[in-house]
Amino acid sequence: MAHSHHHHDHTHGSSNLKLAFFLNLGFTILELIGGFYVNSVAILSDAIHDLGDSLSLGLAWILDKKSKQKANDNFSFGYGRFSLLGALINGLVLIVGSVFVVREAIQRLLEPEPSDATGMILFAIVGVAVNGYAAWKVSHGASQNEKVISWHLIEDVLGWVAVLIAGVLLYFFDIPWIDPVLSLAIAVFILWNVFRNLKDTLYIFLQAVPADISLEKIKSDILSQPKVDSLHHVHIWSLEGANHVFTAHIRLKEIHDLAELTATKSTVQKILKSYPLGHFTIEWELPTEECALKDLEHQHSEHTHSH
Repeated sequence: MAHSHHHHDHTHGSSNLKLAFFLNLGFTILELIGGFYVNSVAILSDAIHDLGDSLSLGLAWILDKKSKQKANDNFSFGYGRFSLLGALINGLVLIVGSVFVVREAIQRLLEPEPSDATGMILFAIVGVAVNGYAAWKVSHGASQNEKVISWHLIEDVLGWVAVLIAGVLLYFFDIPWIDPVLSLAIAVFILWNVFRNLKDTLYIFLQAVPADISLEKIKSDILSQPKVDSLHHVHIWSLEGANHVFTAHIRLKEIHDLAELTATKSTVQKILKSYPLGHFTIEWELPTEECALKDLEHQHSEHTHSH
């Protein structure tokens, strides 16, 4: 889920995503037609899986371009979060698709229908080839986005290998239930992945503290400075999984001159720079000052953060 955007060869990454997107999309359409034609739910559930991948490739490619736009007056943090939106939309589409496949597969288990084994085998061979090629192209990519996607494509190759095996079994034995069972397995696998990714995405949307940063550790690092008295209103959240934002109010002990203040500021900034923060803001408070947010706090005393 962490989409970091540090392309050195931006156009290359983008064109790989574009290629993989069109390959996948064309193939998904072929699959939907073929799945109905050879009467195989497994191929249909793989088509749903591929449709999800096409969407995430397409969104990744469009949002990858969008997320590189600089911050402006409407989006002061830039467009990094747009990639999260892509992940969210994609997850929801996959859930709907999987639910449809599961329903279909359960009906097939109750009333088995024969599938065309030869058709399944031919499809699977093309499937392994197309997705294998796309995975190979994208696996050379550098961005996190591309890494996530090459995993998608490897999963597709494995899904097709499973369809191939099922087709071969069906060709030799009369076991119609093997197709819906396989499609249920694929659907469960898709759903498990989707929920795992959605959980991460929602965590970021809901401004949870990123997994790769410990709030306690940052606090104790800052508190270890001789001139720092206490911290409050400390917040960390992530823009899109890679760039994090930190804000805090830092209360200082007795400061004798400006040089002392500057020295403390620069040590604290050094500490913060050692963490993966894209942005930080600090409000410095001298011992004689009241916290500017104090009155607000009393009004919202039920919502306070413990100091």
